[in-house]
Amino acid sequence: MGVLSGLKQAVQQVAKRPGPRILTVTRAGRLTPNMIRVVFAGPELDDFPEGREGANCKLLIPEPGETRDAFAARLSAGPAPVKRTYTVRAYDAARQELSIDFVAHGDEGPASRWASHAQPGDFLGFAGPSTPKLTHFEADWYLVAADPSALPVAAAALEAMPRDAKGVAIFEITAPEDRQEIDMPAGIEAHWLVHPDPHSASTAQEDLIRSLDWPAGRVQTCIAGESGVIRALRAFLAQEKALPRKDTYISGYWKIGLVEDEHQKVKRAEG
Repeated sequence: MGVLSGLKQAVQQVAKRPGPRILTVTRAGRLTPNMIRVVFAGPELDDFPEGREGANCKLLIPEPGETRDAFAARLSAGPAPVKRTYTVRAYDAARQELSIDFVAHGDEGPASRWASHAQPGDFLGFAGPSTPKLTHFEADWYLVAADPSALPVAAAALEAMPRDAKGVAIFEITAPEDRQEIDMPAGIEAHWLVHPDPHSASTAQEDLIRSLDWPAGRVQTCIAGESGVIRALRAFLAQEKALPRKDTYISGYWKIGLVEDEHQKVKRAEG
């Protein structure tokens, strides 16, 4: 494909990309003490694609007190709202209900602040979704690891696995009460690690993963969370276990001390 034809195709793909939807809250509440689930419903979800659990999406956050009309005007003409990356936790096509889980940080960040106060009838902007991180399950053994920020993608991956899948799932949570019910295969051994202060560094996931009896056969991973943890685990999997890149989904979702925009700049700089 030539440069011009490739550019033309890219422009066409962007042109076909739908603009942000404005979604309406139908209910919201605490899933656990430190996790909020917000459920959206309405005609804006009429053509929402199925099978996108675990996929990234962009949430565009209205300002406190902003009207829906004013927000819609900003989406089309600017200035752009604050944007944050989240995960599709579930979509019920029969009821046309979309669920997204938010880590509860109180009013510390714009998305958490919005979710903490969300009531039926509230709204936000939604762009996406992308495709899920794991779409093919072909391994003999699976390794899943997540902190609270990545619990939705980890849970979605576990729920999509074949029912005879085997492996280990590691969840680092803020309090024992933050354990969630996840419909994972019976052959997945779950470990819930409590780390009360997410803003302090933790090696608990790495320590546990290093202590595992590594299985023979093909291994696939779904690992996401704080960038310092991810950096250490990526080195372990690539250098010590020599896992093929195609079998290794591992991603830094946030970094201690940085807001999302700053973290994304660091990720781009690191390549």
